Amino acid sequence: MPYERILVRATNWVGDAVMSLPALRALRGRFPRARISILAKPWVADLYEREPFCDELIPYTPTDLRAKLAAARALRRFGFDCAILLQNAFEAAAVAFAARIPERIGYARDGRSPLLTCSVPVPRPGEIPPHERFYYLELLRRAGLIDALPPSKAIRLEGACAAREAGLARFRELGWPGPAIGVSPGAAYGSAKRWLPERFTESANRIARATGAPVALFGSKAERELCESIAANIAAPVRNFAGETSLGEFIELAAACRVYLTNDSGAMHIASALGVPTVAVFGATNHVTTGPTGPLARVIREPVECSPCLKRECPIDHRCMTRVEASRVAETALQLLK
Repeated sequence: MPYERILVRATNWVGDAVMSLPALRALRGRFPRARISILAKPWVADLYEREPFCDELIPYTPTDLRAKLAAARALRRFGFDCAILLQNAFEAAAVAFAARIPERIGYARDGRSPLLTCSVPVPRPGEIPPHERFYYLELLRRAGLIDALPPSKAIRLEGACAAREAGLARFRELGWPGPAIGVSPGAAYGSAKRWLPERFTESANRIARATGAPVALFGSKAERELCESIAANIAAPVRNFAGETSLGEFIELAAACRVYLTNDSGAMHIASALGVPTVAVFGATNHVTTGPTGPLARVIREPVECSPCLKRECPIDHRCMTRVEASRVAETALQLLK
């Protein structure tokens, strides 16, 4: 069917949103003349601002039932003829149903199948390639919107060049003449995903000595103290941006980084998708399913017997992280810069 007005319910987490980008690009390829609107939580919405598949951003902010019903009524006015639900929750289907969107496509999860007009079976293990980006592409394929899974070797943000120029301008305001070394030492999921702060410090110092670049630290407001502990021991010009940037501002600053050091986090996915050389330390999570993509991304991990455990907190000695040496991360980053 030649849909003319498509609503996409975006995922709620930054990493998932980045991994859904190939599906959104494929959707634009299938419907080049359709108006595609992205319904997204405020903390992920900026990701889509410069992307050519997005004609319109609709913030999704309700927290209680009355507000959600009001949001659904507001969506009716747009005249959408199709809703594609990348988010898996029951609520996403309920809002699309209440908005009276005639075609509602999503995975058969969370008891929401009766609310969907196209309830897509969830892929079983081994049916599709393991990386999470194929999960979103497969939804489109099983719904008949694309014929096959397209080649997807690297996830990219197409607005990277414009973001980089804006980020470099911000760095120049700080008196930095060029790109910085980006560091994201936090991870929202839990401490099991976090490499040791002192090793981020050592790695950043080694790279700064070799390149002469300043260091930019990023994180949430809750991670500001963590970033400050690292900044205090950086022997180069340094700025702690933790808690100071919106997602859009972070994207611009990350795009202006020369190299990026990070845990498995939303920041990792963004830096990699911007085409910035990215070194990611993995331990508790699985790099095969959620790792960064492309030739400029490197995963550092120790193949210990209990990894990946997918736990929020390590119940033993955090060996998957403590065995990763700073010298290995720094040398990997410097190799990427050659």
